[in-house]
Amino acid sequence: MSDDFDAVLAAVGPRLRALRLRRGVTLTALSETTGIPISTLSRLESGHRKPGLELLLPLARAHQVPVDELIGAPTDLDPRVRPRPFTRNGMTVVPLTRTSGGLQAFKHILPAGLTDGREPDPRSHEGYHWLYVLRGRLRVVLGDKDFTLSAGEVAEFDTHLPHWFGNADQHPVEFLSILGPQGERVHIKARYRPDTDNVPGQDG
Repeated sequence: MSDDFDAVLAAVGPRLRALRLRRGVTLTALSETTGIPISTLSRLESGHRKPGLELLLPLARAHQVPVDELIGAPTDLDPRVRPRPFTRNGMTVVPLTRTSGGLQAFKHILPAGLTDGREPDPRSHEGYHWLYVLRGRLRVVLGDKDFTLSAGEVAEFDTHLPHWFGNADQHPVEFLSILGPQGERVHIKARYRPDTDNVPGQDG
């Protein structure tokens, strides 16, 4: 029983880190929200600090998840996922998976005009990304490429490559994404368009 308990505690740190990265929150921002020192958060995520309720409760509130999700406790045998949408930079993100490790699936909704006048700000991070456009036209900046995906088109890429998403025109965009650890790849290639066909607001 002790070994099982230790295994549960050991899994909390990586789960907390994956959850924080999934939400795009820095250690500094999380420290300001929870009142937990950055050094404590870092040691907790790395497994060098055992999690207690005094740490898990504020972290659960900050991440807007139940404590049992942080410790990986099974809730029931119901396979249905009950999404908890959150907003990031004006975009609504709907988690479609309930575990923090492994492959993560999301639905993203960009309201009309969200990125109007906004300069792309490509970012990179660990992992591999697959996405599928459900509705609208999605502008994707990927490294030195700038292209548009329409409904039904798919792309995949290594997230070490700086990337950015935005509306390609005045209409809203909805897309699905799967974000996985490095090496977890879904083998469907994007159809890149000529540069002259990739300017937002222009049709080829």
